[in-house]
Amino acid sequence: MLYAFYKLFHINLLQYISVRAGLGFFIAFILTIFLLPKFMAWAISRKAEQPINKYVPNHANKQNTPTMGGAVFVFTTLIAIILTGDITNPYLIASLITIIGFALVGFKDDLGKILTGDNLKGLTGRGKLILQAVVGTFVAIFLIYIAKFPTTIYVPFIKEPIIDIGIFAIPFWVLTFLATTNAVNITDGLDGLATVPSIFSLATLGIIVYLTGHAIFSKYLLLPNIDGVGEVAILASSLSGALLGFLWYNCYPAELFMGDTGSLSIGGVLAYMAIIGKSEALLVLVGLIFVIETLSVILQVGSYKVRRKRVFLMAPIHHHFEMKKWAENKIIVRFWMIAFIANILALITLKIR
Repeated sequence: MLYAFYKLFHINLLQYISVRAGLGFFIAFILTIFLLPKFMAWAISRKAEQPINKYVPNHANKQNTPTMGGAVFVFTTLIAIILTGDITNPYLIASLITIIGFALVGFKDDLGKILTGDNLKGLTGRGKLILQAVVGTFVAIFLIYIAKFPTTIYVPFIKEPIIDIGIFAIPFWVLTFLATTNAVNITDGLDGLATVPSIFSLATLGIIVYLTGHAIFSKYLLLPNIDGVGEVAILASSLSGALLGFLWYNCYPAELFMGDTGSLSIGGVLAYMAIIGKSEALLVLVGLIFVIETLSVILQVGSYKVRRKRVFLMAPIHHHFEMKKWAENKIIVRFWMIAFIANILALITLKIR
């Protein structure tokens, strides 16, 4: 809407992505702060509460905490984007498909858990992966055939693409979506644990996407220049603002959980922004906490199947530290610190080419 004002009335200030991204941040933040108490009251009245896994230590006190808060911050993010973004931009359209698509998959999973009162009775693992793959495939096809997005692959420290994978970009990007969405989902196990690293990752990827879409900055930093992708920085900023508003209620001790509705939508956005920012490989560093959490599960399961021995007291790794009697808020803050440092390192790599 604001971009339309620029086009119609030539309000030059509104042509700048940085200005509209800042406005999107505050719109999403204020709307989230305003709407979440109303949503929590409704969720409590409807007993839309998070079922707690009985095997997780010291989480019995979280039993009656309402969930699906992700539905609110996805909604406020969409409102902020509609108000501040150029919704004719194909990359912004694809980003809206991404966040809505993965949010709907998570919503279906959350709804099953709430209705049954069992944390294991949402979508089956296979069913969830299939639906995630469908959304990822649709977005990948949209990028290639509608947005005409290049299928070249870049890696950190090298200024030229290492390979053009052509049509094989579709399965590669789908794997990127699956890995990232499930990694964020696995991390969402303590109060605010996934929220703040997500904000850090969105900030880093938002900067990368903005630079990639900027002809002068991308040339100076020897980054690929892709016209139009910079508009998606508004999504990163708006979702960050919404998540900061959500953190007001999600920080320890949490009054509300995001549910799979939130974690899958966040993961989808992170994967999408890494793809259009030609930073798929850098995503390992940008989302380091998510990678560590996922690897801990893979190691635990693999070790038990092969050796009948566990690597950790419990996986994901944040539960391992709970079993070692670390205070929950100490685990959370230390993981936030690791995420912050990893994202600073990721930004440093942009100049080393």
